[in-house]
Amino acid sequence: MADVQGNFWTGVIVGWIVGLILGLFLPIIGPLVGGFVAGWIARAGVWNAGWAGLLAGILGAIVIAILILLGATFLLGALGFITGLGATIIIIVGAFIYQGVLSFIGGLIAGALRR
Repeated sequence: MADVQGNFWTGVIVGWIVGLILGLFLPIIGPLVGGFVAGWIARAGVWNAGWAGLLAGILGAIVIAILILLGATFLLGALGFITGLGATIIIIVGAFIYQGVLSFIGGLIAGALRR
């Protein structure tokens, strides 16, 4: 029989993709379901599943921040970079909290159900 441990980083990446896609249409449900998927794939207990969900949410926040910074730089040059950097710092802190917490809760739920 295959190893029951699961794959932590596969769970994080798949959870991030699910959270990203669903987050476009359902802003609160997307990170929650993404964290759930990450935790379900990662397995190995409640806290490990929660950790996978948290990392999936944080990865999503980082990607959003990078896209904002690149878009602002491309559209407005150096001034856009400086403005984008300021906005990115504010957005990334908010997104870390918003996506990270919701994804962590989803991962914890998956870990508890998987138990």
